[in-house]
Amino acid sequence: MAPVTTEPGPPGQTGQTGQTGQAVQPAPTAPKQARSRVTRRHLLEAAVACLAEQGWAGSTVAVVAERAGVSRGAAQHHFRTREELFTAAVEYMAEERSTALLDVFPRGGAAAPRAEVVGALIDLYTGPMFRAALQLWVAASHEEQLRPRVAELEGRVGRETHRLAVELLGADESVPGVRETVQGLLDMARGLGLANVLSDDTARRARVVAQWARILDSELG
Repeated sequence: MAPVTTEPGPPGQTGQTGQTGQAVQPAPTAPKQARSRVTRRHLLEAAVACLAEQGWAGSTVAVVAERAGVSRGAAQHHFRTREELFTAAVEYMAEERSTALLDVFPRGGAAAPRAEVVGALIDLYTGPMFRAALQLWVAASHEEQLRPRVAELEGRVGRETHRLAVELLGADESVPGVRETVQGLLDMARGLGLANVLSDDTARRARVVAQWARILDSELG
């Protein structure tokens, strides 16, 4: 049997052949991985925009792929199903909003006025991300395939939002009633977000923010 030979290949490749005589494929390069991450991010951002503007019925993988500027095959390479794409998109945007909040109110910094924190938390429930999430909730209410995925997502995002609110408000949940007070704030914020879907609720929201800041100052100390 002739020995297996190894010949030098071009830079970036192994240039080796296995015992079957087939070339060993080179590992993915860093630029390729970077392009993949960019494509994924564009798909997630496009999915949120489509949901917010066109609703569940008008948002398909093909529509999102076109908006993101990629092929449908590329979209399905990253997300196997429509449900996977849109739940991942809403989770991605929720994480981005949380990160942005922590940039505004960094850990270890001076405590921000509670009115500013309350306003920032309520803003989580306005804009395209909330509208997209709302479309998912409505679709999940009558689509069995989507419901468990959205319920799991809502639970996970809800817990993270509550944790973030506790941190930013400087709340001590070991004190009886504090946890319920924080959750009441977030439930109220979701209600304001729903009101804002139909009309601009900015003026009333500002008054509610001021009142809730006074309540939290009294309840949290």
